[in-house]
Amino acid sequence: MYTKRNYSLRDLLRWTRHDIYKFVLVSIIPILLYVFLNWKWLHLPWLPIALVGTAVAFIIGFKNSASYDRLWEARKIWVA
Repeated sequence: MYTKRNYSLRDLLRWTRHDIYKFVLVSIIPILLYVFLNWKWLHLPWLPIALVGTAVAFIIGFKNSASYDRLWEARKIWVA
């Protein structure tokens, strides 16, 4: 368990390097397939991705607000 208050960028990269390697590998494969093998069916339009992302952001925001309200109400009951 790490308990320092601040960590350097070097420490962060050292701890996450395996995940970074996996992410880069998984993201490069479709790019190579699209560019070099001419698999144009891998293309995704941005409009549906943006709409789904916006909807997910709203849902998460409302859920976060509701959970914070429940936490605040429980705190008021516990203190009183």
